[in-house]
Amino acid sequence: MTLLNDIALGAVSTLPSAASQAVVPAALALLGQHSSALLKLFFSLGLFGVFLVSIVDSSFVPLPLPGLTDVMVVVIAAQRGGWPHLTLLLGLATLGSAIGGFVSYQVGQSGGMAFLEKRVPPRIFKRVTQWMEDHAILAVALPAILPPPMPLSAFVLAAGALNMRRRTFMTTFTLSRLGRHAIALWLGVRYGSAVLGLWAKFSQKWAEPILIVLWSGILLSCGFAFYKIYATSKSIHGPVRQAAS
Repeated sequence: MTLLNDIALGAVSTLPSAASQAVVPAALALLGQHSSALLKLFFSLGLFGVFLVSIVDSSFVPLPLPGLTDVMVVVIAAQRGGWPHLTLLLGLATLGSAIGGFVSYQVGQSGGMAFLEKRVPPRIFKRVTQWMEDHAILAVALPAILPPPMPLSAFVLAAGALNMRRRTFMTTFTLSRLGRHAIALWLGVRYGSAVLGLWAKFSQKWAEPILIVLWSGILLSCGFAFYKIYATSKSIHGPVRQAAS
């Protein structure tokens, strides 16, 4: 049995028996038509892709598609069955988010208010800093758990710039992202048949082009974002080290 067959069987195992009987034959027949090595590679990269995207999605470098981590968690949760896979998916998404949040917090702390003013639009700068000063935990938790267009990076950078305790920030941010990813995972499991049906509708002729374009965009966006994170961190930490010496 191929990897794609295993994915299809795992996904429908979360559905009620009647729905499973209706979806399994169609899903297996469809996925059997696309058993190329390329598709197997793209599907197997799903968990690693979620980890990479979640780092960037929680950083101060915006992705072209806000909330891409949530979309990927929903789709992969619909494809992969069994609690070990789902637990790993949730864990990797949360770990990546925690890393992205920590990096942004450190950048905000090193850059201080001057850096924050450059990165946060003037129209929301005062509200962000006021919220951080008056309701620090809520100011981190709400943007971390609410979907776009709620701004996240502004509050994460502000937490560092205003010297919110690191342990408090990381605990609040990580638990909030865990809750958000858990909701996305539940949606994928609960509505897996609809996700599989949507994929079946478009993938018969366009599976490989869709996945090539999707993953190319994801990898290019993540590569650019990691470069921006590195360059920004270096530009901030360089003057700090010189001043300390």
